Amino acid sequence: MTTYTPGWFALSALTLALSPTVWAQQSQDQANAQAQNELEKIIVTGVPQRRTVMASSVSVSSISAQQISVATPRTTAEAFRLLPGVRSESTGGEGNANIAVRGLPVAAGGAKFLQLQEDGLPVLQFGDIAFGNADIFMRLDNTVQSIESIRGGSASTAASNAPGGIINFISKTGESESGSIATTLGLDYDEFRTDFEFGTYLSDTVRFHIGGFMRQGEGPRDTGYTGNKGGQIKANLTKEFESGYVRVYLKHLDDRSTGYLPMPMYANGDSLPRFDALSDTPHSVLFTQTQGLGANNEVRRADMRDGMHPQVDSVGVEASFELSNDWKIENRFRVAKVKGTFNAPFPAEVGSAQSIAESIAGEGATLKYANGASAGSQFSDENLMRIHTFDVEMQDFGSLVNDIKLTKQLGDTALTFGYFASEQAIEMSWLWNSYLLELKGQNAALLDVFAADGTAFSDNGLYAYGTPAWGNCCQRNYNTDYSTRAPYLAVSSQVGDLTLDASVRYDSGEATGTYAGAVVSQRDVNADGEISKPEEQVAGIDLANPSLVDYDWHYTSYSLGANYQLSPTRAVFGRFSEGARANADRLLFGKVNADGSVAKEDAIDEVTQLEFGLKQRLENGSVFATAFYAQTEEQNFEATSQRFFDREYEAHGIELEGVYFVGSFDFRGSLTWTDAEIAKDALSPEVVGNTPRRQADFIYSLMARYNMAHGAVGLSLLGSTSAYAQDNNALKFDGYTQVNAFASYDMTDDLSLSLNVNNLFNAVGITEAEEGIIPDSGIIRARTINGRTTSITVKYQF
Repeated sequence: MTTYTPGWFALSALTLALSPTVWAQQSQDQANAQAQNELEKIIVTGVPQRRTVMASSVSVSSISAQQISVATPRTTAEAFRLLPGVRSESTGGEGNANIAVRGLPVAAGGAKFLQLQEDGLPVLQFGDIAFGNADIFMRLDNTVQSIESIRGGSASTAASNAPGGIINFISKTGESESGSIATTLGLDYDEFRTDFEFGTYLSDTVRFHIGGFMRQGEGPRDTGYTGNKGGQIKANLTKEFESGYVRVYLKHLDDRSTGYLPMPMYANGDSLPRFDALSDTPHSVLFTQTQGLGANNEVRRADMRDGMHPQVDSVGVEASFELSNDWKIENRFRVAKVKGTFNAPFPAEVGSAQSIAESIAGEGATLKYANGASAGSQFSDENLMRIHTFDVEMQDFGSLVNDIKLTKQLGDTALTFGYFASEQAIEMSWLWNSYLLELKGQNAALLDVFAADGTAFSDNGLYAYGTPAWGNCCQRNYNTDYSTRAPYLAVSSQVGDLTLDASVRYDSGEATGTYAGAVVSQRDVNADGEISKPEEQVAGIDLANPSLVDYDWHYTSYSLGANYQLSPTRAVFGRFSEGARANADRLLFGKVNADGSVAKEDAIDEVTQLEFGLKQRLENGSVFATAFYAQTEEQNFEATSQRFFDREYEAHGIELEGVYFVGSFDFRGSLTWTDAEIAKDALSPEVVGNTPRRQADFIYSLMARYNMAHGAVGLSLLGSTSAYAQDNNALKFDGYTQVNAFASYDMTDDLSLSLNVNNLFNAVGITEAEEGIIPDSGIIRARTINGRTTSITVKYQF
């Protein structure tokens, strides 16, 4: 297994980057100007009043489009790994990432305590909807001006359900009067993509920006078919007035991408003989269709090639005006029509072919190839995969969001009154089936199982309509709505070199709707006039007996912060915060009472945070250091393990972020040390005191770039130290360093050619595993970063 020892190396590299003796012969004036600009950036995300980085009492970072290009991310979640304190497990493909911040847990999946935003409004009101993670519904392209993040308790009062932080995509708005068109071709993987964007002024007071992308290809892993296909278009139009502006946003996203779930590999990270952990996947051209019952118990067929298929149409309006008597009003509004699918094969079991066959068809069961070149012949391999198709229809994830605030300036004090309102629909159906698949990558064949007397117990690889190995847990339907209202108040005052701020937010909400589980009956699904073995027990939705959802929640968040500028180049800050987030769909099927109510301790999870920081401008750079502490309550449900969680966590650590400029060189880095533990567990007390699963001691990001007269070259290092696979702390996977490389050459003033290499050294980096101990076979099911992918981009700027 390819491993690295990253912690000390990351710290040493960051120290070197900040040393004023390095590159001393380079231009000091240019370096000083760049360093000054870093600290004078204006914060727009998660703050009641815009302030510079140096004058603010929050932990904020901003990543420019140029910095993103050096890091060569293949997905949106990979770009998040550049943010200090953010642990982004970007191994699920174009979406479905698990994202945590500063030791706050990821007990199930998604971004539970972190809100993902586009232009200041949430993509979804809940970032951890099962199979509907917020990052599935957003795409990183050239319309993005920067990615800004707020981490820590200040986010508790800035947004609902975001006590850990906010990550905000900020769009270009046409101010630069420029555009570009770029075509990217995968050299060692199948990807063809075109990005375009253009913005300009239509008049002295009206400007616009429009852009997006289209792409198609197999993707970074060998699925056997075009798994990534679709695109996005975004546009905005701004009308400027003497006292403010009005801006309209439009977005259309329709993009299919392969969803990667845990896959078989050895526990030490090595690949199996016929399954490469870096490039293979259980997806197969021989396994593209699944048939069963739909949301209304109708016979339906799903296409496995749809993968994660978000469809989003949204319209937003943003207005900001300076009023008389030192008042200012800002309002953001968006309505979004959202739906999609999530379809991917999940290896529910990897093990003895004979044992799995006999669990279905009894003693003496046999196996044959159901399709492919060996169709009809005997299957004699030692192992196979029991596959559950994570086949989910997201019928309606639409939302209506409005955030309005009034600010009154009273000398050096600003008083902000705000009101946030949202409506979030969660209407979805789980329609899972069970198959047998040979254990190999690159177009594995389906397998049929037969009893000892020759009776067929499967049909073209499908042995069950439903998931009997998991108690038919996963035929589900929910039709729920979540309403949130949140008035908030913030006060910020400047007293000499001291900035004081306080904020409070009161969130209340209501959940209504119904949900229904599985019911099993006999059904001639394929309409051939006969009842096969799988058709004897067909799992559908128990539509006749839905359960009620009817509960409300409320919580108060507050945050107190101070920033003291010791000198023009140094400041210290501190903050104490109490925040929370409401739980949504993950409470269903276990935490909702018969009358639809939910216990208060289940409805919300509370987070207490304390942080102290130092901001220091150096001669040619800057460094931020923040010490943090967090105590978190957690109620959750995990679909893959069918487990509920009822816990408290504690975490403390240090977050470092630095930049250094020397003439044409710039260096950026972040390093986060986290010490986290499970403090209480009502359901599994034996894990108390253990480290939460997948929580590494160190995560880091390092980036270096050299700008030449006719181009640039750069390297980025992203990595993690070792982490436990599960909360029992019995199985640990190694740390890793992913090295990415970037080079560009300006062929003319307007035309450039760039080469991007992601995971240059083909490192194995495991981010999660289903097993908590190593099985006798030594085979686990885990997600790892993709192997090396190389692309070339031709870009014309005008």
